Amino acid sequence: MWIPHEAGRTLLGEVPAGVGVEVAESTSKLPSNVAGVRFWVPPFLSSGNATALLADLPDLRVVQLLSAGADAWVGRMPDGVALCDARGVHDSGTAEWVVAAILSALRAFPAFALAQSRREWAYDRFCPTDELTGKRVLIVGAGSIGAAVRARLAPFEVTFTMVARTARPAEGVHGVDELPALLPGADVVVLLVPLTEATRGLVDRAFLAAMPDGALLVNAARGPVARTDDLVAELASGRLRAALDVTDPEPLPADHPLWELPDVLLTPHVAGSVRGVLARAYRLVGEQVRRFVAGEPLVNRVVDDY
Repeated sequence: MWIPHEAGRTLLGEVPAGVGVEVAESTSKLPSNVAGVRFWVPPFLSSGNATALLADLPDLRVVQLLSAGADAWVGRMPDGVALCDARGVHDSGTAEWVVAAILSALRAFPAFALAQSRREWAYDRFCPTDELTGKRVLIVGAGSIGAAVRARLAPFEVTFTMVARTARPAEGVHGVDELPALLPGADVVVLLVPLTEATRGLVDRAFLAAMPDGALLVNAARGPVARTDDLVAELASGRLRAALDVTDPEPLPADHPLWELPDVLLTPHVAGSVRGVLARAYRLVGEQVRRFVAGEPLVNRVVDDY
């Protein structure tokens, strides 16, 4: 098997007898012998050039991603190769980022930080700030990260509406087709959906127009889930606020208008990048390798209609 971190050798735990572990830190620095590689853990967030290597691994049977998103890999797997994501690994880190981003935006922390850099006591300029208590939160993406966000926001006495690809009435989860009716009643909209053909451009002019004045859009999904031109146009008007961990394009060019729009908090795709994530990721990888060798079903299998 190939893994992308030297530390992973220890973090994997005990591997079955006969399993060799080699480190392939990047897709441009691979071990010379590709024959016999049956289990591959690509570098985090690798995509284009990494998927091109699939054809060069004749014995490959499993690709285990370190990311929760698998959009770059879906539809590109050779016959007989299982694709698994890291669902669950990034729940806590991403959920913490969402809560921090919401609080920072509502309490005007970015503005106060800029005032601090100017040594300006900005009470009269920014107070009173907004509050999270009592807000109506719409979470678009009712998977494991959505559940983690909900659990962390619950103590703030907010009300929730959960949305998934298809409705789950027994769980109180609405379908994505209901968004036009749900958006006008949301003070905070959190995006946590995977990037698929169905979600690409989901947040467009109509979506944004349906959000009420002063609402906050939080994108912790993927940049292309939102149409950037429509987002820029709406945010430039000052009617909505946004906290964005992901953008399209990414990285965001230095001259892009998103940098200077009012009431926009930007972070560079770091929601899931926390110190504990590597240990959690390799615990999953270790469990998967042991399942694979034992002939047991793998978890987190990504299906074609992802």
